[in-house]
Amino acid sequence: MREGHAEPAPPSATGKRRLRLTLEFDGTGFLGWQRQAGGERTVQATVEGAFAALPGEHSSVLAAGRTDAGVHALAMVAHVDTTWTQPNEKLRLALNAHLPPDVKVVGVADAAPDFEAQFHCLYRRYLYRMRVVRDDPRGIAIQRERVLAVHRHVDLGAMEAAARHLLGTHDFSTFATQETRSTVRTVHLCELRLERGEVRLHIAADGFLRNMVRTVVGTLLWVGKGKLAPSDMPGLIAARDRRRAGHNVGPQGLYFAEAGYAPWDPVASERAVRDLVV
Repeated sequence: MREGHAEPAPPSATGKRRLRLTLEFDGTGFLGWQRQAGGERTVQATVEGAFAALPGEHSSVLAAGRTDAGVHALAMVAHVDTTWTQPNEKLRLALNAHLPPDVKVVGVADAAPDFEAQFHCLYRRYLYRMRVVRDDPRGIAIQRERVLAVHRHVDLGAMEAAARHLLGTHDFSTFATQETRSTVRTVHLCELRLERGEVRLHIAADGFLRNMVRTVVGTLLWVGKGKLAPSDMPGLIAARDRRRAGHNVGPQGLYFAEAGYAPWDPVASERAVRDLVV
């Protein structure tokens, strides 16, 4: 059953009720999630524009993560306060009628009045897609804004071994760009998988630093190409020196896959992402 078939929850004393949205978007044509003062095209501004076209009053739409320009989402969670009184499924359909083809609402559900998509999120999961095109470049022109083309053969076993060193709680300064927050994070999942002819990194953590996933991918590619060894990873982490890690790979292969609101459970997380379309 799709989210939102039940009758809407009663409004609060303000006349508004809080809803949880699940969004899918292609980040290629957006300057990231967050609304910009200069009026640039962002996902947040686009979704809020769709709400503005509907009757009633609606708050800002606040998401679990602030994706960068070019980054996609398969299941971004957001919340909004609205005076909309019709069933949630009608809201989903109405919003999608006013949204462009590169962003869609895939679920609407009632939320507790104090639910916060960002601050109540206990972990976030991302997917990064790569395809080795050394021997077969077919399809990469079509998929150029969906997957990272890798033009050399890589040692996947070495990359897998290196990825395991990132599990657990560490100071991830080495993989952060201009980060002002605490750089200590707990990585629950960091696994490379061969899926659908691609090399895919599945990574989940209690939070991510700026450009962390893209730098992790760049570093793992260095390992795959022989520039680093898996045994170098502990020293790399301990150094807390961004200059020692790989480059930030492009955003086109990065997808926000899950926002978790319960403690990390690998079985539940796999179930949540199993049917995502990618």
